[in-house]
Amino acid sequence: MDTHVSLYEAKTRLSALVDQAAAGEEIVISKNGVPYAKLVPVGNAGAARVPAGAMGVSFIAEDFDAVDAECLRGFDIG
Repeated sequence: MDTHVSLYEAKTRLSALVDQAAAGEEIVISKNGVPYAKLVPVGNAGAARVPAGAMGVSFIAEDFDAVDAECLRGFDIG
């Protein structure tokens, strides 16, 4: 069953309404008696992403992002 609230009430009770939506309830937000929006639960995002290892990288060197002096000379910086 949908819960209907006014825009003013939704602004005042937003945190509680979000908790209700997270619990599975749908909240219809109205302005001057006209439905404007619906607050609904977000579907389960599933398990956290796991890197696929498509590039086969299993080790990143400690100095991976260090500036290379030879490269800087090529830009006439170092």
